[in-house]
Amino acid sequence: MNKDFFSTNRRTLIEKNGGGVIVLSAFTRMQRASDYAAQFEQEKNFWWLTGIDAPDWQLIIDGSRHKCWLVAPLVSDINHTFDGSLSTADAIRMSGIDSVVSHDEATDLLHALAKKHSVVYTLGDHPHLEYFDFVLNPTPKKLWVKLDRLFTTVRDCRKDLSALRAIKQSEEISAMRQAIDLTIEGFGLVKKKLPELSYEYEVEAEFSYLFRRRGAAGHAYDPIIAGGKNACTLHYDTNADKLKKRELVMMDVGARHYGYSADITRTYAVGQPTKRQMAVHSAVQSAHHEIVALLRPGLDIREYHGQTDKIMIKVLMGLGLMSQVDDKDAYRTYFPHAISHGLGLDTHDSLGGPQYFQPGMVLTVEPGIYIPKEGIGVRIEDDILITTSGHDNLSGKLSTDL
Repeated sequence: MNKDFFSTNRRTLIEKNGGGVIVLSAFTRMQRASDYAAQFEQEKNFWWLTGIDAPDWQLIIDGSRHKCWLVAPLVSDINHTFDGSLSTADAIRMSGIDSVVSHDEATDLLHALAKKHSVVYTLGDHPHLEYFDFVLNPTPKKLWVKLDRLFTTVRDCRKDLSALRAIKQSEEISAMRQAIDLTIEGFGLVKKKLPELSYEYEVEAEFSYLFRRRGAAGHAYDPIIAGGKNACTLHYDTNADKLKKRELVMMDVGARHYGYSADITRTYAVGQPTKRQMAVHSAVQSAHHEIVALLRPGLDIREYHGQTDKIMIKVLMGLGLMSQVDDKDAYRTYFPHAISHGLGLDTHDSLGGPQYFQPGMVLTVEPGIYIPKEGIGVRIEDDILITTSGHDNLSGKLSTDL
């Protein structure tokens, strides 16, 4: 990605917004332990508009004049010595924005803009905030509070950004293909070496070594290497148990490359699988291919979910896990998560709330069946690009076989 990519993104946001004032902030660094920070990860909307992967910067856009400013953070000499900091020259080079101001200058600028514009746009709360069980990065909320003191009205521009980011550009698709291909290579390596690996963490280590050796940033998310009953915990990431013969191991892994994520899941057998394990895996595999085949531009997303439910109910009934098609409790007991999510800079990228699938969207398809009392959890996940004529399974060259 070069500065032209980020400049184009700012222009498209200005056009969609109608020429208003938009102010966004980078994330700040967060605590990991008593006296040092966790590895920094940028707020994805801010990166998509600027290319800056450093904490505490801000972006001010006056859409009526198509003018942008970067606001440089205050970095002490001590912090600069220990942690380094992004130079103004590098920020300009990355973003294509040649106006960089201090925090004091930014406050004066915002006061001036507030005299001409009563409304300002920034990021509001995440739409699924009520389900989060972790502490949010504080900078978006702090910025909202500051803007609320200066402007008459503060409005959320998250939906506009989600809709724009949902349609991937050629550079983004290329980056995702590289992340996906690297992840596929990892799965091939691990499946070949699986008889030699004794613990979940050994599997994780194989992926980690390959990703970094190939120059990727590492994992796009904490990988899930779940043997046996651990696969029934959907976001299991302890990855510490011994791999046991006659059990399955579910691997949900994705590399991050140039900022973009892969997200692939396969379930493999440790030794010879049982007939029941093979039946459950076969059911998920059959459902997976049937659901992927549905995807095309113009497909109503509600219809997609309705068809998915029918397919999953069919395979669950075939396994004897459901006896009635309208038994919603049983359905969600054995298939408790969504069938798809968007994919891009965020592993769970928003698709912007559209009614229909559109060319350029990338999403996962990930049916799964989880039977805790039998210690069986199977999920198969691929990354799908919606094209003008149908779809392209970006991870389709990786076999879904057990």
